[in-house]
Amino acid sequence: MRLRFEDLRAHLSRPLLPIYVLSGPEPLLLQEAADAVRRAAREQGYDERERLVVDPRFDWSTLDDAAASLSLFCSRRLIELHLGERKPGTHGAAALTRYADNPAPDSVLLVLCGQIDKKVEQSAWMRKLAAVGGWLQVWPVDRRQLPTWLQIRMRHVGLEPSRDAVELLAERVEGNLLAAHQEVEKLRVLNGAGPVNGDAVRAAVSDSARYDVYDLTAAGLTVDPGRVVRILECLREEGIDPTLVNWALARDVRALYGMRIAMDAGASRSDALRQFAQPKRRQDLLVRAIDRFDRPALSRLLSECARADRVIKGQDSGSPWQELLQLSLSLAGCEPLRGITTGSAR
Repeated sequence: MRLRFEDLRAHLSRPLLPIYVLSGPEPLLLQEAADAVRRAAREQGYDERERLVVDPRFDWSTLDDAAASLSLFCSRRLIELHLGERKPGTHGAAALTRYADNPAPDSVLLVLCGQIDKKVEQSAWMRKLAAVGGWLQVWPVDRRQLPTWLQIRMRHVGLEPSRDAVELLAERVEGNLLAAHQEVEKLRVLNGAGPVNGDAVRAAVSDSARYDVYDLTAAGLTVDPGRVVRILECLREEGIDPTLVNWALARDVRALYGMRIAMDAGASRSDALRQFAQPKRRQDLLVRAIDRFDRPALSRLLSECARADRVIKGQDSGSPWQELLQLSLSLAGCEPLRGITTGSAR
């Protein structure tokens, strides 16, 4: 069965299933979900814990042995199988399927792994585990959900944050939930329970935000020039290759240009978008942005992409990051303001 993170506590208050699979790219939420399963297991008498870590030399017969052996010290046990980012391979898939077909009595198997893609989700062993037990896929908290997530966390530890405190904290920890958790704890220690305002956050919280190139293009498509400048500077400081940044920007500009050509010829938005294989969230961004651009404007953006590419390759003079700033702000619907630069252009 599929489980949701927000329903996990209520689910674990009932008798446990024989198998749990926890997966996803967000380490903090994955750890908290695993801790919740461990805590529920202890409360329900699963007092022994056996830990198996899959590495290149892991022998999958170890799982068979764990399933066949009896607990040495108590009547119930928790068997943890740490896959990490590894795939189980042929032998592992067979071992996991055997376990699901005949789960160890008085035991709970907890499988911890990274993000599961469609191919793994549709594999026979994964379907078998999910059918016999529960599967929880945890996802990062996106920018829109982050303020609410932080507010709940802060109130849970006794803090009473103002709106500007929550917004500033969200800005400084975006894309880094582990840092968010640590900063909330820091505020609790420094301030104690009670009100917290923006000044307190500004004084205590470092800037731990993490972004990727898709965040940059999303900021441009949603007409947020201030966020564009911030993200681009973070990407530069993190050492992201400017070629990758330009690729992401050019990809969306080309998609918009193709949509505009199709729509000018009479196609609907959905028909125009169908030619581009994009996740739904990015499709929504493109659909909302397309009305801001006519064909000449998109042609100019394509020329800016080409110009940035030549500067990055050293074929034209200029600063790669300054060109990317100009291109990103143009995508956001504004001309670059004089005096705004990235660090490498100073």
